[in-house]
Amino acid sequence: MFRVGTIQFNRPLALAPMESVGDRPFRQICKSFGADIVYTEFANAEAIIRDVTRTLRKMQVNDDERPIGVQIYGSAERSMERAAAVAEEMAPDFIDINCGCWVKKIANRGDGAGLLRDLKKFESVVRAVVGGTRLPVTVKTRLGWDEKSICILEVARMVEQCGVQALTVHCRTREQGYKGQADWSWLEKIRKVTSISLIGNGDVRTPEDVRLMFETGCDGVMIGRAAICNPWLFRHAKEYLATGILPPAPSLEESVATCLQHLHAAVAYKGERRAVLEHRKYYAAYLKNVRSIAKLRAELMTYTEAAPIEERLNRFLVEQSEE
Repeated sequence: MFRVGTIQFNRPLALAPMESVGDRPFRQICKSFGADIVYTEFANAEAIIRDVTRTLRKMQVNDDERPIGVQIYGSAERSMERAAAVAEEMAPDFIDINCGCWVKKIANRGDGAGLLRDLKKFESVVRAVVGGTRLPVTVKTRLGWDEKSICILEVARMVEQCGVQALTVHCRTREQGYKGQADWSWLEKIRKVTSISLIGNGDVRTPEDVRLMFETGCDGVMIGRAAICNPWLFRHAKEYLATGILPPAPSLEESVATCLQHLHAAVAYKGERRAVLEHRKYYAAYLKNVRSIAKLRAELMTYTEAAPIEERLNRFLVEQSEE
């Protein structure tokens, strides 16, 4: 059973916090398809305490997204403590500490997965956040900095002692990034050394993957990059867990409807021009089973307003029905 504060779920599916992807419109799409827990894009502690408008906006949450966590990152204890207090004012259900971002510009300065090279600093940062908020605190991290310094069992014990209520583990090292294969065998080992809620993450691409990850003993499963290409994965995984039957892929009509729903939500949240430009990265995912997608996608990429996109996609559906 997954427990964080008053939140309780039996085998929840979580949408991973993803910078430049996991904004409110995308979270809403994934919630509509069954994501139980979502997170904001990560927010830098220094930017939070300096009241950077763009950062504070990323931390805003809506009631229809609950339960939702605000994710923060940094390595300066006082800044993280103050950032946690600001995050609490946004009224999320919990605060998540990013201790797993592998990107060089973050990890090499000691933030994110950089904390895995200094476990004393890791612990002091976690204690600062726990002490800086009345909300439940969770941690997301990786197995270790590299294969020679895997420390996740020590980290799991440590964060529990610090008062963290849930631990999410991406089953790769920082050095791996997204390369190689996630080693889920570590989830069984982590489960034996800690009693807090455990969420597994890494290489979860299909409903079968979700089932297999739950068999490691973790309390929840987090889906990241696969959700970008397939937001229906949450719904399909739940159906598969309940029935043992793999559901069919969404119809073209549903794919187009979801694409437009996502676009309209983004326009309402970001404004039309920015939303239309940023939505371009999703066309390949929503239309991945379409013949001659390159031509259609190239045409969609030329538009700077939402109305012609909707008109073209609806016309495309008519064209497909006539073939």
